[in-house]
Amino acid sequence: MTTTQEAVPVRQGPANGSGAGKGVGRTVVSEPLGTRGRTSIADAVVVKIAGMAAREIPGVHDMGGGLSRTLGAVRDRVPGGRPNLGRGVKVEVGERQAAIDIELVVEYGVPVPDVARDVRENVIGAVERITGLEVVEVNIAVNDVHLPGDDEPATGDPRVT
Repeated sequence: MTTTQEAVPVRQGPANGSGAGKGVGRTVVSEPLGTRGRTSIADAVVVKIAGMAAREIPGVHDMGGGLSRTLGAVRDRVPGGRPNLGRGVKVEVGERQAAIDIELVVEYGVPVPDVARDVRENVIGAVERITGLEVVEVNIAVNDVHLPGDDEPATGDPRVT
């Protein structure tokens, strides 16, 4: 879904209704130049903005559920591939408002409520500032915790030499 905003021009004729006088038949628009027309914001735009804003917060290790993280890790290793900034982010965008759902993996040892609060504040600020949409809610699901050493490659069974 996309959001749109529209300004409607206003026609004005002579005050006496006679049709006589200068400017008859001309359209006089009372709206400022910058507001004439429509602006559409695609869901994908809000997804990327929210994803970037969430990743800026210390304590966020990754985003998305287990399967999406696995597929994302494979995609990130493909030469020339780009990271999926929208992984773990779902949005609903209306004409003037947006609701956002985010799935997080947090670092071990960081207070989850603090990370969730910081992510929520940063996402709302970024989306509202960049798009002009009102963010009515940011729901956060913490799906996993990243433990120290989780990223180290497996070296095999330490009992076997």
